[in-house]
Amino acid sequence: MQLRYSFRLYPDTGQQRALASAFGCARVVFNDAVRAREDARKAEQPFPTAGELSTRLITQAKRTAGRSWLGEVSAVVLQQSLRDAETAYRNFFASLKGTRTGPRIGPPRFKSRKDKRQSIRFTANARWNITDKGRLNLPKIGPVKVKWSRTLPTTPSSVTVVKDAAGRYFASFVIDTDPVADAARMPDTDQTIGIDLGLTHFAVLSDGTKIDSPRFLRRAEKKLKRAQRELSRKQKGSKNREKARRKVARAHAEVTDARHEFHHQLSTKLISENQGIAVEDLSVVGLARTKLAKSVHDAGWSSFISMLEYKAARYGRTLVKIGRFEPTSQVCSTCGVKDGPKPLNVREWTCTACGSVHDRDHNAAINVKTAAGLAVSACGAPVRPGAIRAQREETGSHGFRPNRVPRSGTATIEKARILGLQPEERVNA
Repeated sequence: MQLRYSFRLYPDTGQQRALASAFGCARVVFNDAVRAREDARKAEQPFPTAGELSTRLITQAKRTAGRSWLGEVSAVVLQQSLRDAETAYRNFFASLKGTRTGPRIGPPRFKSRKDKRQSIRFTANARWNITDKGRLNLPKIGPVKVKWSRTLPTTPSSVTVVKDAAGRYFASFVIDTDPVADAARMPDTDQTIGIDLGLTHFAVLSDGTKIDSPRFLRRAEKKLKRAQRELSRKQKGSKNREKARRKVARAHAEVTDARHEFHHQLSTKLISENQGIAVEDLSVVGLARTKLAKSVHDAGWSSFISMLEYKAARYGRTLVKIGRFEPTSQVCSTCGVKDGPKPLNVREWTCTACGSVHDRDHNAAINVKTAAGLAVSACGAPVRPGAIRAQREETGSHGFRPNRVPRSGTATIEKARILGLQPEERVNA
């Protein structure tokens, strides 16, 4: 399994200029490749191959006066930029054919020098190395100071140097992990858990544990508002505006880093303590269109579930996603009766069939675990909610729809009461 290990870089002034030159050269080669492909498409000619583009845009371009400065950076950086353009086109065509999962993507676009995030990649044949003093020695850039927060488990196959919007530099190493070593780090356990994600509490576990939502963005809104107001008052194109822009970017980076740290710590804890984990397949894109959009994005459910996925695959755990239309908040976890939908302000409810009092989120977490097949009985057999026996009055009734509460009629209203349907569940005939 391949993972990325990121570390903070602290290049000096000369190295920052060299990195800026490398970023610019990689961007120019990428744009030249996109332009060459677009010119071929408009001329109704076959797309040039990657080898032809490499010869024309790198080897021959270095000999011209307009592109002679491409020789100032490592050739591997330019080759990897061409590969990025090739991958972008491959993903675009796969999206058109429908063979690529996920939302449809458009064709590659030109990169701008004003893009706030820039990156270059060095592979093994670039002859980069880590010095004895712990510095990252990059070709035509020099040894860059690295803040090592942990040791690399194996020798990296490539390194990507990234500059983010806040002006920070990072080195991202690609590592091939050892499955045997990963299995030894996380011994097997017989614990399973169901997770109900929410906004009031970030997560409620099926064992009753409630994890509060940190709400990093909400807590930092006052600081972000002040920084954004200062930015709007600066003259466009001035150095003071660039300073204010970086201040806003740093404030947002602090929120993002705090959220990622929280997700990493919680996901690692859940993976280490449980052999099986069940979560809901939430439609974050749909929820982001509601009035709760800011809170949904602040929670970062997609990022958290992605961490659970790759950590479960790495350490041999089982992660089960149940359907987003599973009525986890409507079903009694004790008797299995569906008690109907409830507004969000109802945090506790009593089952009309068995009289059990449920906490809404805790009950949903138990139902998530049960629906995923992770709940087991005392003898070790999986537990799923069984079929509910039909009431005597319901059997053989004609002209009565179980999903409809009639507007009148004592007998039919009594049938609706037995089924546990609420008046707001009426549908037109």
